[in-house]
Amino acid sequence: MLPALFVGHGNPMNALDDNVYSRAWAALGRTLPRPRAILCISAHWYVPGTAITAMEHPKTIHDFGGFPRELYAVRYLAPGDPQLAARIAGVLAPIPVRLDDGSWGLDHGSWSILVHMYPDAEVPVLQLSIDETQPPAFHYELGRALARLRDEDVLILGSGNVVHNLETYAWRRRPAGHYAWADRFERRVRELLTADDPLPLVEYERMGEDARLSVPTPEHYLPLLYVLGTRAPGESVVFPVEGVDGGSVSMLAVQLGR
Repeated sequence: MLPALFVGHGNPMNALDDNVYSRAWAALGRTLPRPRAILCISAHWYVPGTAITAMEHPKTIHDFGGFPRELYAVRYLAPGDPQLAARIAGVLAPIPVRLDDGSWGLDHGSWSILVHMYPDAEVPVLQLSIDETQPPAFHYELGRALARLRDEDVLILGSGNVVHNLETYAWRRRPAGHYAWADRFERRVRELLTADDPLPLVEYERMGEDARLSVPTPEHYLPLLYVLGTRAPGESVVFPVEGVDGGSVSMLAVQLGR
C-alpha cells in the first residue's frame, strides 16, 4: 500500500526557493515509491460541493497576488487522468462529485510542492475540491472512502498547514513572533497522530483557544483529515518535514506508511 502524505505548503515562494522545506520535499519524491498518479487535496480549492479535475491537461493556476513575476511564470504541466477522475467519483458515491473539465486545474497548494517532489511532471495529477459547506467529519469520511486508492498506487497528498494564522504572521519587516498557542496545538496534533487517536483531530474545534488561534479558518487544516481518513489500523506515522514559517504557519508534514 502506497504511503499517504500531508504537507504544510506555506508561502508560494517555496516553489522557487532553495530552502529546508523545498529540499525536504525533493527528498520525499526520491524516497517514496513512485505513484502511478497523485490525488491532491489542496486548501486552495475550497468551494461549495465536491469536484475533481477531469481534464487531460490541467492548467497551472496562480491563485495569489503581490509576488515576484518569476512565480507567475511557473508552469507545472503534469498530465491529468480523466478515467481515474471518473473512478474516484465512483469511489465517493453516493456523494455527488462534479467532473471538472476546465474551470480549475492545479493551484499552488499542489504545484509549489510537486515542482520539487516530481520536477519532471510526468506523474498524472488530479485535484479534489474541499466542500466548504460540510463539517470536518464529512472530510474525514471522504478520506476513508479514498483509502482504497492507496492499493492502486495513487498517492493521496493533502496540502495545507496544521497551523495557519495569517493575522499573526511575520509579513516583511514585522519580526516573527513565537506563539505558545501554535506550539501547543501542533504538539497536540502530533501526539494524537502518534497515538492513532483520530476523533479529537476531527473534532478539533473542541480543542479550545489553541485550536481557535491555530485554525481561524478551516481550509488549510481540512486536507489533513482526508489523509488521516486513509490510515490503516496500526499504521505508522512519521513527520518528515518540520518547522514554523513566520511564527504562525506550521510546515509540518505527516507521512502514513512507508
